[in-house]
Amino acid sequence: MMDGRVGAIREALDGEGFQHVSIMSYTAKYASSFYGPFREALDSNPRFGDKKTYQMNPANYREALVEAYADESEGADILLVKPGLPYLDIIRLLRDKSPLPIAAYQVSGEYSMIKAGGALKMIDEERVMMESLMCLRRAGADVILTYFALQAARCLCGEKR
Repeated sequence: MMDGRVGAIREALDGEGFQHVSIMSYTAKYASSFYGPFREALDSNPRFGDKKTYQMNPANYREALVEAYADESEGADILLVKPGLPYLDIIRLLRDKSPLPIAAYQVSGEYSMIKAGGALKMIDEERVMMESLMCLRRAGADVILTYFALQAARCLCGEKR
């Protein structure tokens, strides 16, 4: 998220003999309203100003490429897009332009919408959860970070609750 951070981390790790430790860079972290439930839970909403000084403008897809190239050159091993579902196009863009693995972070707002829809019987929660994860994968995510990890794993293993 901050210029030079990946390079500094890589240099410090390498200097201490940790050349095989991977770095997942927050390459494309957008200033998103989808972080709301997490911030509310931690009471970490900004008291003043906002976080847009170091998070990307949601309207600017080109900046993701600039940041990806910078992170790659500094030694990143994985490029992260956060949030995931609203930025499927960015996941695909980075997948098409970078040889590195692409990670997608399905954030609290994405999770909460699916959970709320399921609780209100507006959607089939399990099917929508699995479809959302499949869409992240189809867009090009090699790694998916999600609050649904345990529930999805159970579903994939055929376990019923």
